[in-house]
Amino acid sequence: MDELYSYFAGLHHVAQALIGTVFTWGMTAVGAAVVLWTRKVRQRFLDAMLGFAGGVMIAASFWSLLSPAVALSEGMRALPAWFPAALGFALGGLFMLGVDKLLPHLHPNAKLKDAEGINPAAWKRSTLLVLAITLHNIPEGLAVGVSFGAHADQIGLNPAIALAIGMGIQNLPEGLAVSLPLRSVGYSRTKSFWFGQMSGMVEPVAAVLGALAVAQLEPLLPYALSFAAGAMIFVTVEEVIPGAQENGHKDLAAVSLMAGFVLMTILDVALG
Repeated sequence: MDELYSYFAGLHHVAQALIGTVFTWGMTAVGAAVVLWTRKVRQRFLDAMLGFAGGVMIAASFWSLLSPAVALSEGMRALPAWFPAALGFALGGLFMLGVDKLLPHLHPNAKLKDAEGINPAAWKRSTLLVLAITLHNIPEGLAVGVSFGAHADQIGLNPAIALAIGMGIQNLPEGLAVSLPLRSVGYSRTKSFWFGQMSGMVEPVAAVLGALAVAQLEPLLPYALSFAAGAMIFVTVEEVIPGAQENGHKDLAAVSLMAGFVLMTILDVALG
């Protein structure tokens, strides 16, 4: 294990970000693969998993992104330490708000008439579902990429690894959230799995772009970390938490969210 860690630590940060998000994409595929054996999972389980994913995302946004952003900002004498984190966080949320308004997508379990974005009626249900999960995989991939890009000279490698592990864990229900609804409306098992795992393909792309950006623009690192945090919090509050509660399992979703937050906190503190 030590030799594997040493080998990974010796790689270029862009390669590390790529490997980290190939792992998170793989976890999305693992979740989607459940559809190969069954076409239905109890809604209580799905809601609990979504709540858990929300807790992981909230904890990761603070421990792995916002907290390091504030710490890095303390060395900037020209600005208050809170300014880069606050501005980056707000910009990240606004960016995802814009994407949410423009990108055609359909949240899992929603009716086709409730699809959002520009001209969603021109798209198939399967494409809209994939685009919805892709919407939250953009900030997740960006967060992992920025974190690995930041580790080289600033925050260390272990927090980036913890973030990649946490994102991978919470990607399991996201794969399920695409593949199972498609299976239930008549798609084959193979097609349902394919569309489910495909939603995670954007993460390596976003991660590589994020890692490259922070490496070239080091003074912007606190802004980039907090931007990724704002994007993830927007997605969590706008989609993940409401999706976990819309079927009436509010207490279960809340407890699951707490469990996800605790697990991500443990990962970050133990590895960081």
